[in-house]
Amino acid sequence: MPEPDIDTRRRRARFRSWHRGTREADLVLGPFADEAIGTLTDTELAQYEALLEAPDVEILKWITGEAPVPAAFDTALLTKIIARFRATN
Repeated sequence: MPEPDIDTRRRRARFRSWHRGTREADLVLGPFADEAIGTLTDTELAQYEALLEAPDVEILKWITGEAPVPAAFDTALLTKIIARFRATN
C-alpha cells in the first residue's frame, strides 16, 4: 500500500487534533492544527504525528510545564505549540 501524500497526512492529523479523547487536549491541539497544519514541513508533520501518538495526559503535562518534555518530543514544533498555548491562556 502506498504511503499517503502530505495533504492526506495533514487532513488526518487535523482531524486527530480535534478528536483526542479529552476536551482539554482537543482545545490545545485543535486550534494549533487549524492554524499551522498547512504550513508544516514533512519533517514537522512527522513530529506532529508522533506527538499525536502520545497520551493526552502526558501532552498536557508537557504543555503546561507540569512535567519535563522527554527528549524524543523536545522539538521546535512542540515549542511552537507551547508558545501558542501560553499566548492564548
